[in-house]
Amino acid sequence: MLSQVSQALKAFYDETVAQGVAAQVTTYTMADFNRTLNPAGSGSNVGSDHGWGGPYFVIGDSVLGGNFYGRPTSNGSIVPTLVTGTGDDTDTRGRFIPSVSVEQYAATLARWYGLAEADIPLVFPNIVNFSGSNLGFMM
Repeated sequence: MLSQVSQALKAFYDETVAQGVAAQVTTYTMADFNRTLNPAGSGSNVGSDHGWGGPYFVIGDSVLGGNFYGRPTSNGSIVPTLVTGTGDDTDTRGRFIPSVSVEQYAATLARWYGLAEADIPLVFPNIVNFSGSNLGFMM
């Protein structure tokens, strides 16, 4: 259903452009969980299990787009090798561990919204557990 999501996000973005507010509106997508690369089960019971890592989209004229943000994986790229057993997954099913926390995304966006640097650890108390609190994707 990614084509429907893409069309809806484009329509929304196009409307922000038409209204002249594209630099003041940022759209951020995330999921509460993602899926494993390889399915489980057999026959009519095949499906993918809950996973951890997955893509997030940040859209708007204040976004430094066209890049992937995160920590390099075992292949030296930010995008993991999407093959099980390569070191980027936790098991043989393709459960990828995120290289960036939700707090890092949120802190990056919160700065753009105007949250003072001194308030970042107050609003995001877990941010100290991660390497850096600004992913650099906002202007």
